[in-house]
Amino acid sequence: MRNRVKELRVEHRMTQQELADKVSVSSRTIISLEKQKYNPSLVLAYKVASVFNLSIEETFIFDEDDK
Repeated sequence: MRNRVKELRVEHRMTQQELADKVSVSSRTIISLEKQKYNPSLVLAYKVASVFNLSIEETFIFDEDDK
């Protein structure tokens, strides 16, 4: 699954730690998300998308190869 977390975070002038604090995870989790090394739980995906006032689908992109 691809995501736009880094792009959105930079666009909103937010540090990784600031985003982590807003969604109650560690900055390491945000780093892993941004590097596409971690697929979040549905709850975390919702929280991250909500920070940017977007839907989960606008923030996280499911690839057919992810099946």
